[in-house]
Amino acid sequence: MDDSSAITAALDLVGPRLKRIRTQRGVTLTDLSERTGISKSTLSRLENGQRRPSLELLLPLAQTYRIPLDDLVGAPEVADPRIRLKPRQLNGRTVIPLVRQPNGIQAWKIIIPADQSTPNPRVHDGYEWLYVMSGRMRLIIGDQDFVLGTGEATEFDTQLPHWFGSTGEGPAEVLSIFGRPGERMHLHTTPDKQ
Repeated sequence: MDDSSAITAALDLVGPRLKRIRTQRGVTLTDLSERTGISKSTLSRLENGQRRPSLELLLPLAQTYRIPLDDLVGAPEVADPRIRLKPRQLNGRTVIPLVRQPNGIQAWKIIIPADQSTPNPRVHDGYEWLYVMSGRMRLIIGDQDFVLGTGEATEFDTQLPHWFGSTGEGPAEVLSIFGRPGERMHLHTTPDKQ
């Protein structure tokens, strides 16, 4: 359905909606005409779909019924762009997904408690980027052992044995971005001017 068809369909439903609101409230056309200043015949034609709703007609009706104009015309809800963060526990860590789609690159905020400091390396397909938001994090990749602090980032192939967790000193908050094989993050930077 294109935009003009959707608008026409929405406008076609305004008349029946107006009639339903009026009858539910027990208001007569005569009474409504007196309250709004709109003629009884115009109100009747509007409710029966013989007259197109206009802003000049709908505003006084919305004000009289004390309902938002959007409710009066049945305007579609605008999609909420916010991601509803629903934390979950995974292997003793709090994991908060930051993307909605199950496929493609995934992003999580991970809160690693201080007691998550025993390495348990694993291997799987993909590529991971980590950014330490707060605290200090220990990262093992193969036989290398790193400690990353707040503001530091790393990237690695997850086919290498790897593990990340707490240094044991306290919790760490980490932003993790994970891509399956073939998905790579591309950084666009400008060279430093000297």
